[in-house]
Amino acid sequence: MANKQETMLENYDYHLPPELIAQEPLSERDRSRLMLIRRETGAREHRFFYELPWLLKKGDVLVINDTRVIPARLSGCREDTGGKIELLLLEELEATGELERWRAMVKPGKRFNRGIRLRLSPQVAAEQVTAEVEGKDEEGNAIIRFELKGRTLRECLPFMGNMPLPPYIKEQIKDPESYQTVYSSKEGSVAAPTAGFHFTEELFRELEQKGVEIVSLTLHVGPGTFLPVKTRDIREHHMHREYFMLPGQTSRAINRAREEGRRVIAVGTTTCRVLESMAREDGTVVPAEKWTDLFIYPGFRFRVIDGLLTNFHLPRSTLLMLVAAFAGRGLILDAYREAVENKYRFYSFGDATLII
Repeated sequence: MANKQETMLENYDYHLPPELIAQEPLSERDRSRLMLIRRETGAREHRFFYELPWLLKKGDVLVINDTRVIPARLSGCREDTGGKIELLLLEELEATGELERWRAMVKPGKRFNRGIRLRLSPQVAAEQVTAEVEGKDEEGNAIIRFELKGRTLRECLPFMGNMPLPPYIKEQIKDPESYQTVYSSKEGSVAAPTAGFHFTEELFRELEQKGVEIVSLTLHVGPGTFLPVKTRDIREHHMHREYFMLPGQTSRAINRAREEGRRVIAVGTTTCRVLESMAREDGTVVPAEKWTDLFIYPGFRFRVIDGLLTNFHLPRSTLLMLVAAFAGRGLILDAYREAVENKYRFYSFGDATLII
């Protein structure tokens, strides 16, 4: 159970100079820095990500999230006023023939009422794609009906959408693939599982040669991962649900490792949430295809993972709270202060931590 200090939002703050927020990826993914954090002693080591095969053990199970980001940010205008609008697609609700319904976040969101018709960017208009607002859901997101002519919206997205980069990244990236992991395969996310950015095919080969077992699951990242916490008592925060698939092959590999006393290392907070969502009391997991709104903060009892590979996260974020739950709030904030002193790169394109 969390103590009162651990439930207060202001206790998840830290000072970060703006120049330490990474604005672009490194040209070589595995050359990022890696802070090794040992939970039991609090000791920290400054390493590089390419050293990961030497930091893991033979028999460790590394679990990755193979989701792929879609170019989900759409621009256009209202047909009635010509006012500019921006949509962030969140979830496909229905696809029947030439009509598709999606849940979306809208900017600007005020006076965005039922019946308003939209025309998206000029190249999309040439494809005769228009849309209409059907209403809002209980969380204030818009329900948008797209009117398509012989194509699905997903087929249109490559030439009508932009990568949904976080607001702290100020410029569009030159190569959209740099906002994908090298193993991304299942489309559906509106933000990347950024802990996986540091891997390369060569690094995977070295891990396999070491005897590390690599398995995958899918969680399509949605607003549940990145929306800010606005309640002073973090226990009152509502976590939006996200869709995931935990395959039988992956669950069997994890369960064998648990039975044999081998470690399970989650690559990213999204992977961690899937595993802990499906945990039995003994730390084994069951395969599933469903939704999770699991909010992990201090006081949570981890049943599955023995290690967490993740990036440096925003102050006051649910991601920082999850990491604090795993390693201890005091230890994590001390580690973040040390990272600032040593000029680590922060957030999506930044450096990584390995907590074991």
